[in-house]
Amino acid sequence: MRQKTDTIAAIATASGRGGIGVVRLSGPDLDTFCSALLGFVPKPRLACYTPFIDGDGSLIDRGIALYFTAPHSYTGETVLELQGHGGVAVMQLLLQRCVALGARLAHP
Repeated sequence: MRQKTDTIAAIATASGRGGIGVVRLSGPDLDTFCSALLGFVPKPRLACYTPFIDGDGSLIDRGIALYFTAPHSYTGETVLELQGHGGVAVMQLLLQRCVALGARLAHP
């Protein structure tokens, strides 16, 4: 069972099925994840085109970041959605970066 203090991450799109892939994070401390992945905390409910940054400062991908603060999301929690290129490698790199930052993998 998920603790309310956990930040969870998951690939939210089917593997290899489309041109756009989504990694979704949900939890209480997403400002830290935003700063590390994007270099800033996006304005809530506003799509922004931005680089997705790896731990060494290199570029993972460029895409759309959507940030929803609690309780104004479909889960009622703070949510960060990263919409990037849909290749398996890009989605895995984004997910690995989230886990390296302290998120745990979401369970079905």
